[in-house]
Amino acid sequence: MAAQNENVNVDDAIDSAPLGRFHVELILLCGFIAMLDGFDTQCIAFVAPVLANEWDVAAGLFGPVFAAGLLGIMAGQFLFGPVSDKIGRRPVILICMVIFGALTLATAYAPDLQTLLLLRFVAGIGLGGATPNIIALTSEYAPARARATMITVMFGGFPLGAAIGGLISSQLIPAYGWESVFIFGGLAPLLFFFVVLWRLPESVLHLVDSKAAGRVIARALNRVAPRSGANADSEFTRTEKVENKFSLVEIFSEGRATTTLLLWVAYFVSLLMIYFLMSWLPLVLNNAGHSIARSIVSAVFLNVGGMAGGILLGRFIDKMNPFTVLAVAYALAGGFILSIGLLGFSTALLMAAVFAAGFFVIGGQTAMNAAAASLYPSRMRSTGIGSALAVGRIGSIVGPMLGGVLLNASWSMQALFAAAAVPTVVSVLVLLILRGKFARKAA
Repeated sequence: MAAQNENVNVDDAIDSAPLGRFHVELILLCGFIAMLDGFDTQCIAFVAPVLANEWDVAAGLFGPVFAAGLLGIMAGQFLFGPVSDKIGRRPVILICMVIFGALTLATAYAPDLQTLLLLRFVAGIGLGGATPNIIALTSEYAPARARATMITVMFGGFPLGAAIGGLISSQLIPAYGWESVFIFGGLAPLLFFFVVLWRLPESVLHLVDSKAAGRVIARALNRVAPRSGANADSEFTRTEKVENKFSLVEIFSEGRATTTLLLWVAYFVSLLMIYFLMSWLPLVLNNAGHSIARSIVSAVFLNVGGMAGGILLGRFIDKMNPFTVLAVAYALAGGFILSIGLLGFSTALLMAAVFAAGFFVIGGQTAMNAAAASLYPSRMRSTGIGSALAVGRIGSIVGPMLGGVLLNASWSMQALFAAAAVPTVVSVLVLLILRGKFARKAA
């Protein structure tokens, strides 16, 4: 045991701790929140084909509805990133779960497109606030040797939630109507809130940075690193220098401006492609003659591919330059997105192409979250990730809106997916530049 007033370096204690039950529980808790987030983000795409028929509205008019939810996500990421860097990850995650749960539940009672648009916007604020904080919290409890793997496994819950949501929705909608999807998607986070309240820890790095009481820090640290010998009288220090600056300014300071801006571009382009696919894939396939059930199941293949890709790419990122891995992934993503439009005649080939596109584009985005977490110190990590995700959400808004414009212009299925593949060229170029910057920093 540590002697009274012994210095305990918190970063070293976390990095040297063996992976154990605490890490598994943290991944499960944050991963389930990501699953709920994934389901609630994707659920509007599941019901859009049904609502278009029931409300007798053109499919292209759902573009603004998709965009409203994503605009809310962007607002939530800008709003809650800096807030959590000041008050902590845990309270912000809890607040956000209540927001997106309650508003998703309310969406079941939307009478028209205008109300649907407003409710999706406010629900999006909660969805957006949760994402950077579960990434930051996982990163801050993960030892450096396994950080990318832990983040990608945890955030694999997002596409898994969207995939499970597709399977559930394909059963709920025929039996109970479109409203049942939102009732399920709203009640689940409101009920899981109590589990999170009971078991989710606050970031020990945040506790040290905010000068919390020694007993509080010791209790949190001993959960993840029981051999640290920390006690209430220990002096807790950080390897990382802690300064009291406004984090949003810091992500542009000390040579980080170019890296931050390039990261923003990478997120913008990546999320544009992802939300083009997630929003329009079921509806486009339905319009091309596939059944509602098969069209929804395509979203399952897309997101299961994304979950598998995120985990596998995360393993490579732990061992290689992360931006080399990401550049290769997005180059492959472009080819598979293009092929979706060319393989509509064969269900088996189409689903294989959708799975592969999800593997590299959604999996690439999940892995990019892990890479982004490594670019920023903990005092600004949630702000750094949150700002990148928020700027990326502009792309996620442009993607669905662009899809609506192209559908209204009567573009063919082949032309739609060819257009969706073009942004991968930008992704690859930006990631190659970041590859060089990362290599120079690591040297």
